[in-house]
Amino acid sequence: MASDHASSGVPAPAASPPALSIRDLRKTYDTGVQALKGVSLEVAPGDFYALLGPNGAGKSTLIGIVSSLVNKTSGEVRVFGVDLHADRDAAMRLLGLVPQELNFNMFEKPRDILVNYAGFYGIARAEALLRAEQELRRAQLWDKADSMARTLSGGMKRRLMIARAMMTRPRLLILDEPTAGVDIEIRRGMWKSLREINAAGTTIILTTHYLEEAESLCRNLAIIDRGTIVQQGPMRSLLATLDVEGFLLDIDGRLPPALPQIEGTSLVASDDHTLDVEMPRAMDLNRVFASLDAAGIRVRSMRTKSNRLEELFVRLTGEEAAAKREQAA
Repeated sequence: MASDHASSGVPAPAASPPALSIRDLRKTYDTGVQALKGVSLEVAPGDFYALLGPNGAGKSTLIGIVSSLVNKTSGEVRVFGVDLHADRDAAMRLLGLVPQELNFNMFEKPRDILVNYAGFYGIARAEALLRAEQELRRAQLWDKADSMARTLSGGMKRRLMIARAMMTRPRLLILDEPTAGVDIEIRRGMWKSLREINAAGTTIILTTHYLEEAESLCRNLAIIDRGTIVQQGPMRSLLATLDVEGFLLDIDGRLPPALPQIEGTSLVASDDHTLDVEMPRAMDLNRVFASLDAAGIRVRSMRTKSNRLEELFVRLTGEEAAAKREQAA
């Protein structure tokens, strides 16, 4: 049956271009180091996307190229369909960057930091003042609007960085380790703010070393290692590929010197009262409990050993994983 658009003679609406499209991106520094070796990825409009990798994997170079701070060797970068190389200014107007380093004047007031930043982008002062109040309130910093930035706590300074980036109303926001160095309570408060920004329509790309953060916030991810994307796709689908899970069991009393043998599982005593268990995801946990009970080991409580994203990350990066990729190439 013909579609309504076809039958009416009205053309179907064009699909929205990706928020970020990267094709065969390469970067070789003057030293000969290949930081990026043909990276390709695509981030959909409205996504909350994680870019993960160990130190030296190429994340900073990739972000530097996308934010026009580093020159590429070859490849293509488009922001909402705008070619970064051909029309840098238009692409940059669509993008906001929150770098890892605090890079504002510590002797300015938060309100002035935001208003002056907006001025660099041609935003009229009256409009900038309105936006500054909106963003400072969203960042829970309105009561600090006229305090010196140097008096803010570490978490407040991080929130101020995000508020500043949002002054230009970017369609794509890139966050490089936005919660580095802040405690878990402040971090979770920032998660709430970032979810609100994303829900309002801003596409977010996040790099973080806190894998719990990526698993909690992001819907899609790419893992980069040694300049190559080693895995990418929906968070849930990738985590579902894991076939092993780990638990820490708190034991009543002391563990016996000899632990029972349970087929398909690995049991290791972390200490006299804690048992480290690794088992196939498909195995019934009750079977493990029954075997432990039969051996006189009583489980008082249980907790997950590590988050699933950490397991996936460790499996896909590092020396062993790199050696396997080289053999397969």
